[in-house]
Amino acid sequence: MPELGKYAETVLSAYAVSILLILGLVLISLIRARHIKRRLQEVETKAKKHG
Repeated sequence: MPELGKYAETVLSAYAVSILLILGLVLISLIRARHIKRRLQEVETKAKKHG
């Protein structure tokens, strides 16, 4: 790892915040995908009953 000197705290905290934000976006995307998949299955089930 390169020597960051007096900027080490700033740079490392920026990395930490970036990683947390990326993980948050991935988590939100997975939760939303699961929700949408469940809703799609409900719609398809209703369509089969009325089809």
